[in-house]
Amino acid sequence: MSTETAQSASTNEIVLSGCSPSPLASYLKALAVLRLLAEAGDHGGGDADVTGYWNNDQFVLRTKLKVEEICDFFLLRYQPTPLVAPWNGGSGFYPKDNTDGIRAIAGSSNERFAAYRQSIAAAKAVVSELSLKESPKFEEKTTFLQTLRNLAPDGLLRWMDAAVILSGEDPRYPPLLGTGGNDGRLDFTNNFMQRQLELFDVSSGQPRGLASEGLKSSLFDMPTTSLSDRAIGQFAPGAAGGPNASADFDGAARINAWDFVLMLEGAVLFAASTSRKLETSDSTILSAPFTVRSRAGTAGSASSEDDGDARGEIWMPLWFNPFSIEELRCLLAEGRAALNGKATRDGLDFARAVAQLGVDRGIDEFQRYGFLMRSGKAFLATPLNRVKVSRNIDADLIQDLEKQRNWLGSVQRYARDENAPNAFRSAARQLDSALFALTQQSTRGNFQKVLTQIGKIDAALSLSPRSQDAIRSPAPTLKREWAEKAGGEAATDSAEFRIAMAFAGLRMSLGGGRGIADTRMHLTRVGEPGFRSERQWDPNSSACTWGPGPLTGNIAALLHRRRLISIKHGVEGELLASITGATCDDVADFLAGATDDGRITDLLGGLACVKLQGIELPRSGNKPTLPAGFALLKLFFTTESQLRKSNLPWFTAESRMRLPAEMAARLVSNQIDAAIELAWRRLLSFSVKLPGTKPPRMLCTDGPRLLAALCIPLSQIEIRRLIETLDLEAKLSAEQSD
Repeated sequence: MSTETAQSASTNEIVLSGCSPSPLASYLKALAVLRLLAEAGDHGGGDADVTGYWNNDQFVLRTKLKVEEICDFFLLRYQPTPLVAPWNGGSGFYPKDNTDGIRAIAGSSNERFAAYRQSIAAAKAVVSELSLKESPKFEEKTTFLQTLRNLAPDGLLRWMDAAVILSGEDPRYPPLLGTGGNDGRLDFTNNFMQRQLELFDVSSGQPRGLASEGLKSSLFDMPTTSLSDRAIGQFAPGAAGGPNASADFDGAARINAWDFVLMLEGAVLFAASTSRKLETSDSTILSAPFTVRSRAGTAGSASSEDDGDARGEIWMPLWFNPFSIEELRCLLAEGRAALNGKATRDGLDFARAVAQLGVDRGIDEFQRYGFLMRSGKAFLATPLNRVKVSRNIDADLIQDLEKQRNWLGSVQRYARDENAPNAFRSAARQLDSALFALTQQSTRGNFQKVLTQIGKIDAALSLSPRSQDAIRSPAPTLKREWAEKAGGEAATDSAEFRIAMAFAGLRMSLGGGRGIADTRMHLTRVGEPGFRSERQWDPNSSACTWGPGPLTGNIAALLHRRRLISIKHGVEGELLASITGATCDDVADFLAGATDDGRITDLLGGLACVKLQGIELPRSGNKPTLPAGFALLKLFFTTESQLRKSNLPWFTAESRMRLPAEMAARLVSNQIDAAIELAWRRLLSFSVKLPGTKPPRMLCTDGPRLLAALCIPLSQIEIRRLIETLDLEAKLSAEQSD
């Protein structure tokens, strides 16, 4: 058979082509085969030393057995794990239930079902002891489960550990097995027993006619006619039936009985436990292997709206080197992921833990599933995405967002509040998606997406005092690496990025220890940056000028507000001081309309949160091509400190270069020639030898855009190069001319 490859004289590698990581039922089948063969051991027709691993999305067994011997084991020697759930309605233990399966197995005498009979008897004894006529409810269920655990045989205890757990309060249910072994009206255990009747004659223990064909189809994906119209529950959405499930409008479920049996046999490995956490408000939290709260919105196949109804999500490990059953049990017993020393709580936390090697047990990938409500109120194990386990140092930067009262956690909690502003909720959802993508690939694009959403969140919160009560602080200050990673080496990503970073670097010292006026004050209602403390909301701030209008209008408003602040504090000469700067080429592109204003706006909000000191500044590759009229005007939009550092012979230590309010007003009203003439006359007062005999003209007809371009801070070297294009000289005095 092609599924078997000789490895050595005593070892075969057998590809279970019917066992793939998706759907969930198929994944669980693979684990069941490994478990059952290993537990049966050499004397039970299995292989105590069998191992397994994943290769090309198929499970591979490394065993001394041959394909025929594996098939013989399941057909002739396999003894089903006793799965019963007498705490559920529909389990077969109560008068209104379907009792076909439970009566047949309980009345059998074959050794194959001996453990099953013992567990059924124990369950019936508890039902009788408590005089139950229907499944127990509320506190009665807790008493029932505690009593059953005291009497349950080992096989039943293993199932109970996977299906339900008593935490000292109400029972808790790992989402892998629904709500204690059922999914709505579908009781897994009762159906498990009925599938056993389809596969085996309970009297003789022999397989029925189509059992062999069905087994080969289940394990090796061979054709079969043994499919039946039976429910499979949440484990295989494609086989659940419903709309578009056949050539007709609606289709019935079509399953292989072996698929149902083996998927539940595999689920037995996922025993849960409870762990108390001092850092949570819950008295206990359910701790099931690789199971976390839902964060479905971080995957393309689901939306964040699914999180409200979801039961959670599970990350199924995939390993590419052989694991024995003991190694697998150890992996699942330790099946927790840690993030910064704490247990992960949701899918985003888990992805971050993977990026930080919080999971390091020989796992190569995770297949992620969300238990999402689909097809009415039914839950389905929906494949979300595949996540590789690799060290991603850059993802560690996400910790910055947890500073200042755990800002990220507050955002995520408030995003679930139906009364939160829609703009905030949308940005919060997109932030989760961007952060998840960042854990997988630390690309410039992913960093930029995160920064964009941070800025949008701050802007949305700034408009809502109620929201500020929920999230007590604006976004924390981020490390310089955020800008470096988002912009690439020397911020070479794009003109839009460099322009946004130049504006984000605005930082005017108000002198005399009176604080600093930076860009964030104009974007959101926050107070001045503290030297040692984090930013705080300031609902009464008059510095915030940014709104939903065009970029050019917002820059004009920012300039006006900064001018008023600079006059108040006597620092007019440093009006547009920035710790970063764009290039002349960037400004030329902006002036020509070759840049994307929306992208500049999106990037600005996030970059304004970054500590930009010390970042490498870009430089134009060619001689500046900006027109002379622009260069003349730019002198008045340049800080006095930059002019002095340029060593201009006509600008002395005592010189003052202040931006006339009239100049900005004329540009806003499209009086460009008048603004240039004003600059020309002002420069004459500096005893400058100006080029030509009259002010230069500009072809530009968009005054507001020209004003915005003039406001873009340039680095020191770029300012010097731009001024050099004017070739300005100091006029010789009469004494010198003689």
